[in-house]
Amino acid sequence: MNTLSLQGILIKKNSIENIENKEGKKWKKQTFVIQTNSEYNNQICFQLFGEEKITILESHKEGDKIEVFFNISSKEYNNRYYHNIDAWRINPINNNEKEDQLNDLNTQNNNLPF
Repeated sequence: MNTLSLQGILIKKNSIENIENKEGKKWKKQTFVIQTNSEYNNQICFQLFGEEKITILESHKEGDKIEVFFNISSKEYNNRYYHNIDAWRINPINNNEKEDQLNDLNTQNNNLPF
């Protein structure tokens, strides 16, 4: 399978959920939403399972432009299918273009011969 990824703006970070299954196993889950440039269905909700995965979202804030790498899975229950979009990596995308432009100007000025 090819690597799946989407780019968009992080518009919502939901609270971390503590989940326990019937056998008593506990884990944490967090969902977040990005808005893409698509004309239709442009808001996509991803989920992160486990404390290790949840930490990859901590350094990103709402309004940041990000690229999300994910897997899609489906499970059947009572003749209906349920889908999950599980994020496994998040990369920032040039969130501070103005800062980059200032850094470029500073670099240019430092290269002047006087």
